[in-house]
Amino acid sequence: MKVVVLLGGESKERDVSLASGAQVAEGLRAMGHDVVSVDPACGLLEVSQEKSHLRDSIPRIPASEVEDFSSFQGLLQNLEELNKADIVFPVLHGGMGENGTIQAVLDLLEVPYVGSDMLGCALAMNKDLTKRLLRAADISTPDWILASTVEEVIETLDFPLICKPVDGGSSVGLTLVTNKESLDHCFSSAKVGDPPLMYENFISGRELTVGVVGKGTLPIGEIISKHELFDFECKYRPEMADEIFPAAIEEQTASAVSKIALEVHDLLGLRDLSRIDFILDGQGIPWCLEANTLPGMTTNSLLPKAAEAAGFSFQVFCEKLLKLAEKRVLRNMDSID
Repeated sequence: MKVVVLLGGESKERDVSLASGAQVAEGLRAMGHDVVSVDPACGLLEVSQEKSHLRDSIPRIPASEVEDFSSFQGLLQNLEELNKADIVFPVLHGGMGENGTIQAVLDLLEVPYVGSDMLGCALAMNKDLTKRLLRAADISTPDWILASTVEEVIETLDFPLICKPVDGGSSVGLTLVTNKESLDHCFSSAKVGDPPLMYENFISGRELTVGVVGKGTLPIGEIISKHELFDFECKYRPEMADEIFPAAIEEQTASAVSKIALEVHDLLGLRDLSRIDFILDGQGIPWCLEANTLPGMTTNSLLPKAAEAAGFSFQVFCEKLLKLAEKRVLRNMDSID
């Protein structure tokens, strides 16, 4: 198949996306596909540029946004490549790549792609909307608030709590807030134009993650972070966290968590793949934190590790995701006929 991998982009997760996309492009080529990589911010990548991202380690801190990103210039310069593609494989994290914008553009161009559509991406990216839907469906999720003042937070939630951007990913901006002083700092350090901050009750327990592929789940993983929180550095530096697949939890608990993960995936209208994150508290209650529509695909990412635990090599896993999108395209064509 002719495949265009979208990687990079303009968000603070750019470095992760470049590494993820380079891995996916290499994996699909190994399976015999004709692959071209396009950075929506900067344009076509040569294979040699891809390989540099395979070799480079991901920085300890998130990237800054690409300042000269304008009107999808990289996509606009490569519309011919998109139109020639059998399938587009977005491997974009955060920002326009994961909030539904890129998906809307691809829909407008009538180009088929791997992953969730515009609405699913938009809902999952906005943690406030996600949690409203979870709460309406009686799925346990920690109490939270979008607040404009310190007083609003203190009146609603107890310390400790988590502060994070309402539409961020890769744990960018994730902060544990233990007192009013640190809460004041969250408010004072927020910059004009930044995404709104969400404040959420901190639930102590075991951190679990569930990969959803197609209509099923992959083995559950447990993350044991070297930091108090599973932050950006711990996610993308192998020495900073132990990621155990499958998690050492009781079969009944694993079944319940997997069932909830599928419910969340369906509730948000997601397709092909997602990763659903939980905290399992001391009473054995799984608290759903969020859903990720385009989870990391680096060598240290959680979804590929879950796939490996299920018996899939990285290359086979990438092709499996590609085939899910292809089958959907063929079904749609049959329904039109």
